[in-house]
Amino acid sequence: MESLSQRNLVIIGQGYVGLPLAMAAVDAGWTVIGVDNSEKRVEALNEGKSPVEDISDANLKEAIKNNKYKASTDFKNIAIADVVTICVPTPLNDLREPDLSALENATLSVAPFLKNGTLLVSESTSYPGTLREVVIPLVEANRESGISNLYFAAAPERVNPGDQKWNQQNTPRLVGGIDNKSQEIAMSFYSSISDGPVSVSSPEVAEAAKLLENTFRLVNIGLVNEFAKLCDTAGISVNEVISAAETKPYGFMPFRPGVGVGGHCIPVDPLYLTWWARKMKSSAPMVEIADQTNFEMHKFVATKALSLIKERKAKVRILILGVAYKPGVSDIRETPVARLRDHLKLQGHDVQWVDPFVDTWEGAPPALNVSNFDVAILAVNQPGIDLKQILSQQIPILDCTNSYSNVLGVTSL
Repeated sequence: MESLSQRNLVIIGQGYVGLPLAMAAVDAGWTVIGVDNSEKRVEALNEGKSPVEDISDANLKEAIKNNKYKASTDFKNIAIADVVTICVPTPLNDLREPDLSALENATLSVAPFLKNGTLLVSESTSYPGTLREVVIPLVEANRESGISNLYFAAAPERVNPGDQKWNQQNTPRLVGGIDNKSQEIAMSFYSSISDGPVSVSSPEVAEAAKLLENTFRLVNIGLVNEFAKLCDTAGISVNEVISAAETKPYGFMPFRPGVGVGGHCIPVDPLYLTWWARKMKSSAPMVEIADQTNFEMHKFVATKALSLIKERKAKVRILILGVAYKPGVSDIRETPVARLRDHLKLQGHDVQWVDPFVDTWEGAPPALNVSNFDVAILAVNQPGIDLKQILSQQIPILDCTNSYSNVLGVTSL
């Protein structure tokens, strides 16, 4: 593919990253096939039912109606692609180390169907060197014998589910090609679907930058969670302190304490960085301490919530408000609320939950009513959560979201 005059795009993975990318490409004039290994998801997509909050059913149905989008489980569709992007999860394994199995399997499935001139982009977050050391060797070992001129780039996703301001169109994208021609073609592709993609000198720079972005957030959240404990001991409002510090017009960025960190990025990406450091016989102790601080924050939250109960007893009824990892989404991946729930249950307490965006959580339904609880914990300030009914029953509430101040019956973290 010497140019992008042909606009056939195949996206591997149709979740929180792949589907918004697909709709952005459709809007830019591309014909898109979204390949996903979930037959249930593919069936729903082709019926115009979006599985992510950022893409409406109407938007999806319009793309299908105009023959600009379809979903499939068949990797043979790659044979028509001018550009292939891999947008699959890169989670942690049970040892909290990188798990690249989905990326490796996607690459193995893609490789046999690539045609000459195709651009293959990895949007999946991983450690520096993944494109060069993992993806490309798998393609080279499994491509058809007559296929020789393939192009490769890394452009790690920058998706913030539920964000009403930043999207695929206006969020700058980092693009690092394996060589000059790959860079030229990859920049042409991302220029067609987004404003001002940023060219970097190598895939490793793009991959490392993504880890730095989210490690920056992990470390600062860890700092403010640690600071929250100190302020609590001193009887000072940590949120008032943060608001006071925020008045400085330079050199400070506010972060707020909470139950911990969740989602597909902040709890995960920094551990790709620490693993990468160990791989190079080095270390990243500051990142490891921040990770541990955030990972154990639920214990502090639990203790503070229980301290709000006037009548102390061995077993109390606790209502958790919001279980998704952030407001406005149904995504429960890596939600720190799970550790809070498990910690309280291990202490023998009765823990129930509600979340307007989540129908079931690990097989359990939400509470049918919000009566007769000893304490409530606002873990995530989901739209649709109504504190008035809880407060009317004089149930004390611990607000872990800095959403309510000076409200009788509500205590901030």
